[in-house]
Amino acid sequence: MTDVFGYMGNTRLTWLGHSCFQIDAGGTTILIDPFISENPKASVRLEELEPDIIAVTHGHSDHFGDTVSIAQKTGCTVVCIHEISQYLKSKRIKTSGMNIGGKIELAGIHFIMTDARHSSSIDESGWGFDGGRAAGFVIKFDDVSIYHAGDTAVFGDMDLISKLYHPDVAILPIGGRYTMDAKDAAFAVEMLRPKIAIPMHYNTYDVISQDPNIFAQNVKSLSTADVIIMEIGSYIIL
Repeated sequence: MTDVFGYMGNTRLTWLGHSCFQIDAGGTTILIDPFISENPKASVRLEELEPDIIAVTHGHSDHFGDTVSIAQKTGCTVVCIHEISQYLKSKRIKTSGMNIGGKIELAGIHFIMTDARHSSSIDESGWGFDGGRAAGFVIKFDDVSIYHAGDTAVFGDMDLISKLYHPDVAILPIGGRYTMDAKDAAFAVEMLRPKIAIPMHYNTYDVISQDPNIFAQNVKSLSTADVIIMEIGSYIIL
């Protein structure tokens, strides 16, 4: 456990592997991109997860993951782009659909859907449903703002995300091949100007093998952000 802002706050951020994070804030549990049962590096079992809200960045199986089974079991609300929302409604799942640039509030927590430079399809649907666009989220509560980039390349409007939403924490993919790599992600940190940068979406499979220390070294040369390289299953307090 790490207290990253120098005091014991009320928000816990846990990395469950790949791009899956859990945020516990003010009695509400948010699960982002719950790729668990097919994830060889996952740190929890499905039956341990009881989220109030699931946020899905896009429909690829390593992000959409176990959304359906978790939501059907718990009755939680899924925040996602409109097209994925329509698919989930066909499964009788409660959703709060939105689109790029949209803002919603659930349980006092603000969700802002940002752009991401990546493809999207609902793999689970067997190509029967359009996956819309890939996205990221800025999630804001109390005095903390967390940006989860989803799968993306580095892009210039990350500077705009910084100016509009001032993320304290930026969670960024570094795996390469399907997203930006460790070096490109450091340029994303330079534009986003967070206090904390956390790498994700790496070393789950050989094809996205990366050394997160390279990310940390490059961030240090470009930014004043602190890099936290989390262990799967570990958490930080914000």
